[in-house]
Amino acid sequence: MLQSQFLWYALAAGILVALVSGPLGCFAVWRRMAYFGDTLAHSALLGVTLGFALHLMPTLAVGATCCGLALILVYLQQRQQLSLDTLLGILSHSMLALGIVAVSLFEIRVDLLSLLLGDLLAVSSRDLLLMSTTAALIAALMYFLWDKLLAFTLHEELAAVEGVPVVRVRLALMLMLALLIAIAMKVVGVLLITALLIIPAAAARKLSNTPERMAALASAIGCLAVVLGLAASVLWDTPAGPSIVLSAGIVFLFCQFRKN
Repeated sequence: MLQSQFLWYALAAGILVALVSGPLGCFAVWRRMAYFGDTLAHSALLGVTLGFALHLMPTLAVGATCCGLALILVYLQQRQQLSLDTLLGILSHSMLALGIVAVSLFEIRVDLLSLLLGDLLAVSSRDLLLMSTTAALIAALMYFLWDKLLAFTLHEELAAVEGVPVVRVRLALMLMLALLIAIAMKVVGVLLITALLIIPAAAARKLSNTPERMAALASAIGCLAVVLGLAASVLWDTPAGPSIVLSAGIVFLFCQFRKN
């Protein structure tokens, strides 16, 4: 009975993340922000370390760290002295190095395997409540900002001329991605977060002719990957996070064989 409860918690957590990562992944694909996801994921080690040091839930600490990094990135982008990929390269490796140094300074023992690959089967009711709240917040923001996000994505300068608050929309998108990274860490780990964000959206692109259809299909493909990956994990005793990402990759390959 207890094992069954853990499985239902894991399934619910995975589907929650897949539902919100679908539309956000579409924006990441459209705006070519895959490296941004990696940069945020690299800050997760620092967030986990600060969480232990300050006696906070790791998910909350990671979320706060990722949001802080997103704010720093928006500020640096406004200065326009370096290209985005250069900024991401600097911040990505700096945050990873800072996390490693923080682990050494605070002498905290971190389960690196679960951090890197996720620990979906260890999701508790408290984790699920926090993930549900965060996913609902992300979904609400996307609903209210959808048209502005699309305009910003299609043509940033034209959107600014039409009155779209480009800086605030960019900040909102980055903060939503930061919050998603925080809750997805438990599902697939920091190594595979970007894959869960990008692969379903890339698969849905082949099957879609409107942005809304692509977002919906990305969420559906993500949910399918969660179900297949979790089933494989239970049947063959494979790690849940990598199994989910591998399932998403297989679905992506099948979609590539579909004729336009």
